[in-house]
Amino acid sequence: MIGDITNADKIYIVCGYTDMRKSIDGLSAIVQNELHMNPMSRNLFLFCGRRCDRIKLLMWEPDGFVLLYKRLSVEGRYRWPRNKEETRSLTWREFDWLMSGLDIEQPKAIKAS
Repeated sequence: MIGDITNADKIYIVCGYTDMRKSIDGLSAIVQNELHMNPMSRNLFLFCGRRCDRIKLLMWEPDGFVLLYKRLSVEGRYRWPRNKEETRSLTWREFDWLMSGLDIEQPKAIKAS
C-alpha cells in the first residue's frame, strides 16, 4: 500500500533545519551524504523547516520513494530538536507524541518495557 509508514523498520528524526523546498532527490541526498545512511533502506526519515509548522517524511518502498508532507492548519508548532549534528531514532510512541505536537521527551511517561 502506498505510503504505509507502519512498514518502516526504524524512524529517524533529522535534527536541525531542513530547506522545505527540497523534494525526494534533495532529501535522499541529505540522508546519504550528511547522515551516511542508505535512503533506500526500510526506514522513515523525518525533516522539519525553520517555521516548525510543517514536516516531510521520506520513505522507500520496493518500487520507489514516498514523500509525505504535513502542514499544521492550526496555531502550533512541532517540537523539533535543533542540534544539527544529531540524528536520532524514535520509537513509535515518540513519533506519536511528535505528530501530536508534544515534545519527544516525556519525563513523566511510563517507560515501555
